[in-house]
Amino acid sequence: MTNPLSYRDAGVDIDAGDALVEAIKPFAKRTMRPEVLAGIGGFGALCKIPRKYRQPVLVSGTDGVGTKLKLAFAYGRHDTVGIDLVAMSVNDVLVQGAEPLFFLDYYACGKLDAKVAAKVVQGIAHGCELAGCALIGGETAEMPGMYADGEYDLAGFCVGVVERERIVSGRSIKAGDAVLGLASSGAHSNGYSLIRRIIERDAPDAAMVNAIMAPTRIYVKPMLKLLRSVRIKGLAHVTGGGLVGNLPRILPRRTRAVIRSSAWPRPALFDWLQRKGAVAEAEMHRVFNCGIGMVAVVAAADARRAAAKLRALGETVYEIGAIEKATGEPDVVIS
Repeated sequence: MTNPLSYRDAGVDIDAGDALVEAIKPFAKRTMRPEVLAGIGGFGALCKIPRKYRQPVLVSGTDGVGTKLKLAFAYGRHDTVGIDLVAMSVNDVLVQGAEPLFFLDYYACGKLDAKVAAKVVQGIAHGCELAGCALIGGETAEMPGMYADGEYDLAGFCVGVVERERIVSGRSIKAGDAVLGLASSGAHSNGYSLIRRIIERDAPDAAMVNAIMAPTRIYVKPMLKLLRSVRIKGLAHVTGGGLVGNLPRILPRRTRAVIRSSAWPRPALFDWLQRKGAVAEAEMHRVFNCGIGMVAVVAAADARRAAAKLRALGETVYEIGAIEKATGEPDVVIS
């Protein structure tokens, strides 16, 4: 007689999944907003739009952590990649001028390690606290044979809201405007396929590992406060593609941003990556943020005031360039 099989025999532990949901509920509870009607546990999470908005526009974003996860597995750093996950979506939503409202995560693995998963989700919850948004739901998928032992994948989805008349679009940017750069916390979650190749050549010391694995900075709270007092013409989240790939996305035609690379100190991490990988300067700016994680374009007359407010809110800010007239499609020149 054939022995009966269970789902656990096939590699899926339902009890472990249920236990994880219970374990992460306290983390999620700390992120709740008054608009949340029903969060983790239901088939769908329910959230009202805050009453303060007269003509609310929803803004959504989704992203993952990328191959930085490979280093999280190698170094056993599972507690901060959740912050990376949240940051990549909430910073994208922010550049439209939107307040992140709620966040959902997707955690997929071959075999569920509840302790590791709890660390990851705790990081996600912490990222949501930093962004002021609710961790309203998510999905944990245990799929035997889909992932290597000890590995998992992450994806996230964020919804924000902005008053229609206060959408930050970049359309009013013009020649003479100032470009402010907010310091990054490291490479954030971009360029890690190249970083991993460099590490294969020369293993980093403990201090450099910490720099490589530093979580992505979340700019939401200070930038939302700035938006209430200073007119921000355009915002760009510096992700894959660096300044040269992301700043043109908010510039009107017939303009270009002229950036002075000497305007900010390049963090030691990027000097190490360039030296150990023999990476060309142009490639550095095309792959990495090189120390600038968010860009704000303001009128020249507002630049000093905007920078001072951001510094008072804990950000490190530099005036890194200006907008000039140009021909054709928007461009970025780094000198």
